[in-house]
Amino acid sequence: MRNLVAEVLKKPIAQVKVVPMEIGGGFGGKLPIYLDPVAALLSKKSGRPVKIVMSRTEVFEATGPTSGTVIRVKAAAKGDRLTAVRASLFYEAGAFPGSSVGAGSMTMLAPYDVENFELHAYDVVVNKPKTAAYRAPGAPAAAFAIESVIDELARHQKVDPLVFRKVNSARKGTKMVNGIAFPRIGHEECVEAALNSDHYRSPIEGPYRGRGVASGYWFNGGMQSSVVVAVNTDGTVNLVEGSTDIGGTRASLAMQLAETLGIPYEDIRPSVVDTDSIGHNDVTGGSRTTFATGMAVYEAGMAVRREMIARAAKLWGLPEDDVEYADGVVRSKKDGRQFTFKEIAAQSARTGGPITGKASLVARGVGGAYGTHIVDVEVDPETGKVTILRYTAVQDVGTAIHPSYVEGQIQGGVVQGIGWALNEEYVFDDEGRMVNSSFLDYRMPTALDVPMIDTILVEVPNPGHPYGVRGVGEVPIVPPLAAIANAIYDATGHRFTELPMSPRRIVEALNGLA
Repeated sequence: MRNLVAEVLKKPIAQVKVVPMEIGGGFGGKLPIYLDPVAALLSKKSGRPVKIVMSRTEVFEATGPTSGTVIRVKAAAKGDRLTAVRASLFYEAGAFPGSSVGAGSMTMLAPYDVENFELHAYDVVVNKPKTAAYRAPGAPAAAFAIESVIDELARHQKVDPLVFRKVNSARKGTKMVNGIAFPRIGHEECVEAALNSDHYRSPIEGPYRGRGVASGYWFNGGMQSSVVVAVNTDGTVNLVEGSTDIGGTRASLAMQLAETLGIPYEDIRPSVVDTDSIGHNDVTGGSRTTFATGMAVYEAGMAVRREMIARAAKLWGLPEDDVEYADGVVRSKKDGRQFTFKEIAAQSARTGGPITGKASLVARGVGGAYGTHIVDVEVDPETGKVTILRYTAVQDVGTAIHPSYVEGQIQGGVVQGIGWALNEEYVFDDEGRMVNSSFLDYRMPTALDVPMIDTILVEVPNPGHPYGVRGVGEVPIVPPLAAIANAIYDATGHRFTELPMSPRRIVEALNGLA
């Protein structure tokens, strides 16, 4: 590649640097295999290279949307206490079983401590293309249903909607729907931060303007990760990992290694290699990478620290128990002699050879994460257009390893949620054929449709991770659907229970045509 670039640019190869970079996000769409087996079989049969390209229409029709859903919820409250919830969740699976109804059931009641509940979940096979994972699969629809009902309950009981959520918040020890108690979690802190935010304390005035709030949860993934760490003689460190970077994880993993070793971040050289060059790594998905591969990075870094101690003890003629490692320095406990990280690295050849560390693990200690969102809207009753005036997303991020990347993940998830709430839908005819399989007819939000998304990062460290990491990528798409619906109700007095809340639906509802 460098030779080719150098030839095209007519420059010496020494002046050419090629940096590999993955493009675009995943959001679940890159998890399944689509045309690869077909291309492989055709190539095997023909004995020639085969390339298959899907048209935009084929991508819409064949790669799998998230599930269409019907959810029925009944809830009860006594004063400001949520006392009971009963829900039935029907999720479309497409032509083959396997919808995300299980995840919807797991996440639906996660923000709340409700003693009495009954959930019925149905995986429904229909004459449509198969469904697939889409960012926090199953959770946004479930949150739309329960958070709309929570808003109705709070209004009926004349309790501030955020106060109602705080009073009934899940906390450490609250049992999930599967009977397992939550470890340390941060929903209550998110609600408190939302209550105290400038946004929530500001007035919302004007005709057809309203404010809505909603909470949401995602449980995150662990799974398998492998990394290798190699110390160079100049004190720089190579971090070799196999987790595809589609969300800034080169940086977040390098930062965790730098923290473990007590050396500057700039001295870490991260690289993502293919499956021939590293141990097994599960997919970059499920908000797992900074958490799970970060845990492997920590373990590999600790192995390097132990090796550094062994090298220093050898040079000093001391037992290893008399040597300690802290802040990038190896020090004798007895007489205070010390080596810096770079000094030990420089002597690796005469103390036993290259210094490396590696780790392969199944990550345990996953910590689920919460978000609470506030949104102000203005509704035009004549055209049905909904304008997002202001949006604030509060989220428990565990420990914000790279705060600007965390904010970017949150903002991206919110915008996808806005699209889901107001415009995006697959439209099928009576025979199951999609009729809007182009970006001309499938309406997605653009920069002109959304304001700046404000973020408030709440840090409640995950006790299951050495640096308190929680996955952040999927939570922010969960609350927007309900938050916007609650805001539209506040603006118009009409409760929308069908998505998207498109201009047509709003005009029909407000004019009694629905």
